[in-house]
Amino acid sequence: MGPFQIVSRRLVSQLYCGLKSPAAKGTKICLTMARPSSNMANFREAFAKAKHIVVISGAGISAESGLPTFRGAGGYWRKWKAQDLATPQAFAYNPSRVWEFYHYRREMMRSVAPNSGHLAIAECEARLHKQGRRVMVITQNIDELHRKAGTKNLLEIHGSIFKTRCTSCGVVAENHKSPICPALSGKGAPEPETQDATIPVEKLPRCEEAACGGLLRPHVVWFGENLDPAILEAVDRELALCDLCLVVGTSSVVYPAAMFAPQVSARGVPVAEFNMETTPATNTFRFHFQGPCGRTLPEALAPHETETVS
Repeated sequence: MGPFQIVSRRLVSQLYCGLKSPAAKGTKICLTMARPSSNMANFREAFAKAKHIVVISGAGISAESGLPTFRGAGGYWRKWKAQDLATPQAFAYNPSRVWEFYHYRREMMRSVAPNSGHLAIAECEARLHKQGRRVMVITQNIDELHRKAGTKNLLEIHGSIFKTRCTSCGVVAENHKSPICPALSGKGAPEPETQDATIPVEKLPRCEEAACGGLLRPHVVWFGENLDPAILEAVDRELALCDLCLVVGTSSVVYPAAMFAPQVSARGVPVAEFNMETTPATNTFRFHFQGPCGRTLPEALAPHETETVS
């Protein structure tokens, strides 16, 4: 099935999960402005005035908790990149290998804690809620670290690694078992020399619905798959309402999420990027703060002197 089209007030595009823009080859983000500011005092003024803040987060914030991003140099599990395994085709060809990969990632994600960047966002949301202001997190991450940190307003556009979906009956269920099935116990080692476990398909995670028993898959959006249109509609509503946007730890190369912040910036809303390095979208934003999110976000989102709690 090809990419679907979703038409809403502001978002008209082919929406699927991928590393390249769904636009025609050679198309670039054409909105540019003066070099973004790194003046924290100016950002804090915009923050103090904002009533509806959207935070768009990516793998960079989770990397600071110790999770690998599977991007760039060394971004391999065994001899495969994530793009080689996180696809429907890879799962159909070798479900055992894909489940080993996700078992490894589940165990990694279970073992780490939210960092000070996650906590700063969650604390800010709770504090501003008491002031009648809104913070919404739109995350590409599947690790649930925002949820662990206490974030309540959360849209997980790529799903959650701690949910499964049955390939037979379609039921989606939370699943925090460790291991997710006995056959995966001790499996999933990431070293290049590790041999595949070649687990029989009947011993891989199976659906527990009555009279089903179908093969389970992670409830995440794989490369080339459609994103949930209901979630995208919710994203579009938040982007249309926000009066301040933060882009946190994202490379701005995974679509459609890479379009979200430039879309907001295009209507004159301040956008602040918090990242370890510049990205293809940096020059479309008003602010850019380089460095670990765990260092920059607590300062950026701390209580402003003008804040009052009723």
